[in-house]
Amino acid sequence: MADPLRFKVVVPARYASTRLPGKPLIDLCGEPMVVRVARRAQAAGADEVWVATDHAEVLAVAEANGIRAVLTREDHASGTDRLAEVVERHGWDDDTIVVNVQGDEPLIDPALIARTARQLAESGAEIATAAHPLGEAAEFFNPNIVKVVRTAAGDALYFSRAPIPYARDHFAREGGGETLPTGLPAFRHIGLYAYRARFLRRYANLAPSPLEGYEALEQLRALWHGYRISVAIADELPAPGVDTAEDAERVRRLLAGQV
Repeated sequence: MADPLRFKVVVPARYASTRLPGKPLIDLCGEPMVVRVARRAQAAGADEVWVATDHAEVLAVAEANGIRAVLTREDHASGTDRLAEVVERHGWDDDTIVVNVQGDEPLIDPALIARTARQLAESGAEIATAAHPLGEAAEFFNPNIVKVVRTAAGDALYFSRAPIPYARDHFAREGGGETLPTGLPAFRHIGLYAYRARFLRRYANLAPSPLEGYEALEQLRALWHGYRISVAIADELPAPGVDTAEDAERVRRLLAGQV
């Protein structure tokens, strides 16, 4: 019998948000968003779930709901940096699998969290993430949707906001981008990551890549420095996260069974 999958989840929950101030604490049908996210992570089978926040109120709310929480520095540039602080403070072993579940994903599928952790465990890579097949040309050409192409072994070759892989002959014949050719291996990147703790310890010392500056994609730093990113293919596209008040209201309707 295979050993059971063991992993930890850290939920970075930054209090400040330009479009939705106090975002981790907004009420979603009687429960703060950060608590709903942590419950999803617990349902994925994680050994430990931690909320990592820069605000005392978020810490207090998490702990009042039985969620482990830690107060981290306010000056972290990214959620990855916040994860690295948690790894150091807890002294987790280098091989520990740590999944970064964004604090604004209250509808994330627990099975996807576990799938991404297992992808890392089975691939031998330092990082794992997820993707979903793209079938619509409008999404393929949308720069707000990040695309990823993979190697035969399932590792990421590149992430881009550009339409990759580009079907030159098909689009030339078509005279535009109205359709995608059958079988095009086009995948939408899903921003869920699992890391080995040793990578998180090294991350802060990795120089930024010019690619990440142009594309505005932090994961390109790891590829630039030669780290493998294994990509799991999700069966279903995750529900959108919460960035605005309108997003929050949509989630409330979903939770109330109105959609």
